[in-house]
Parts: sequence; C-alpha cells; structure tokens
Amino acid sequence: MEKRTLGKSGLEVSALGLGCMGLSFGLGPATERSEAIKLIRAAVERGVTFFDTAEVYGPYLNEEVVGEALAPYRKDVVIATKFGFQADPDNDNRWSATNSRPEHIKQVVEGSLKRLRTDVIDLLYQHRVDKNTPIEDTAGAVKDLIQQGKVRHFGLSEAGARTIRRAHAVQPVTALQSEYSLFWREPEQSVMPTLEELGIGFVPFSPLGKGFLTGTINASTKFDSTDFRAIVPRFSEENRRANQTLVEVIARFAEQKRATPAQIALAWLLAGKPWIVPIPGTTKLSRLEENLGGAAIHLSTDDVRALEEASSAIPIQGERYPATHARLIDR
Repeated sequence: MEKRTLGKSGLEVSALGLGCMGLSFGLGPATERSEAIKLIRAAVERGVTFFDTAEVYGPYLNEEVVGEALAPYRKDVVIATKFGFQADPDNDNRWSATNSRPEHIKQVVEGSLKRLRTDVIDLLYQHRVDKNTPIEDTAGAVKDLIQQGKVRHFGLSEAGARTIRRAHAVQPVTALQSEYSLFWREPEQSVMPTLEELGIGFVPFSPLGKGFLTGTINASTKFDSTDFRAIVPRFSEENRRANQTLVEVIARFAEQKRATPAQIALAWLLAGKPWIVPIPGTTKLSRLEENLGGAAIHLSTDDVRALEEASSAIPIQGERYPATHARLIDR
C-alpha cells in the first residue's frame, strides 16, 4: 500500500490506517478476542501499518487486543493511543470526565505501554481537550515523555485551531484526529487551514460516516443497545431517511467507477491532501478488504469537484453527537 507522511513530522504510515475501537467498544458487542486479533493481523498482511486505539475503548480491552495482535510485527507498525479521560465517580464511573493533568498523563502512559506490550508509543493523542488544564501543561507533559523515550509523537483529537496553535508552540503536534467525511465536512473551514500552515497531519476518524456512507444502513436499521449510534441524533430513524439522499449520490458515483460507496468515500478523502490518513474501522474481513480497495482508486480533480458539488447540495439532518458528547468538542 502507498505510504504517507503525517505533516512535517516524518512519521510515515500506510495511506489507510485501521481504527480498532469498534472491535471492543462503541459499535455493539465486542468482537471475540481471537477474531479481533485475526482481523488486525490480516490488516498488517495487507499492508496496513497504522493502528489506532485508546485506553477508554473497552475500557482498556482494546489496547490489550491491539498489543497482543501487533506484538509479532511491532517494529513494522505505528501504534497510536490516547489519554484524556478519567472515570467519573459521580456518574456511575463513566468515562465522561476529562483529565489531562501532567501527572495523570504520565500515569496513563505507563498503563498503555504495558497493555500495548511495547516500550514506546508512536503517536500519543490527547483524546479530548481538557478545559480545566491549560493545553500548554498538557503539551509539556507529553514533551517530557518524548524526551524520556516513552512517546515518539504528540497528537490532538477534536481540538480547535486556537488550541492546536498553543499546543504546537510547546511541543510540535504531529497529527490532529477528528471526524471528517462526506457526511461531516466542517473541518475544511475550522482546522484544515491551520494544519496546512503548521505542517500537521490529519487523521479522519469515522471516514465512512460511522458506517452510513457504506450504503448498508437505512431508516429500518436497528442498532444494538451497546451501539453508540443508537443515541446519536444524526442516526435517528427520521434523519437516516432524510440523509439517505447523500448515500444515493455517492452510490451513483461509485457505479461509474466500478467501486463501492465506501471506496469512493475513502478515495475522496485521500484525494484531498497528501497529509490526510483516514482510519476506517470494521469487524469483518470482507469490509477490511473493501475499505483497503479505496486506496487504489485515484479520483481526478474533476471527479472530486463533481462529487463535492453533488454532495454539498444535500443538507445533512441531525447533530453528529448527543449534547453530553458535543460539550467535549473544542472549537
């Protein structure tokens, strides 16, 4: 698979990574451990070198699965994980409280290193901006960890342009991870100009619109109670019905290219900037292979323009997060 470098950092990864969260958390019941390990290793065998996890996925379980799966390939892959949450005793110990205090970060990293079976974390993200901790303190703590050889690169997730600049002034930011797809294009205005100016890579999560752009979800789809999409306004039955028009546009475009809607959605992201590296997730080998096929599709400038004009004409219905999650987004 083609390789890409995240901004000016020199961190080289496969053009498509693998978001591992859904194997353990957030999209229904966890995948059986041996099957999850098998899927991750299948990705390595097909050229994927970039794997994304976090301590809260599970919690802890996903890091353990990723660590076991990648142990035989450790020197050949890039592992990204995240800090920034803490169990909230006033909210049934849910991981809704942010905590990016320096002492907490260093404690979290020790646990992540053990679960990931490694001596160094390639890319360490702040999972969400902590409004109670100056970003300069957070960046300084990661800088210390980099100097100690426990972390190689610093990243942010769902951070706004001002926060990115402040963090970057203390410790260069290698990548921003935020949601971005034909289903959510807001980053084009809010953060991408800043990323380009500073030489920071962009790692879109949910590049397939949390599965919606694959064309396999419609108004009649029923989500498991453990599936995060069950509480997302954009995935209400009414909004799924309204937003189906976007999928139909992508599907028609895919037919012309003899591809699937998912492959076109990923190819569109890759055609945007050379420092964009999407991390689609899946629990199925067939979907993994389909997604990786998106990296082989090269869209022309005219293709991209036509796709963007058609999709921009469709108003997307529903917020992308419920209120409890939306308050954690830094803008």
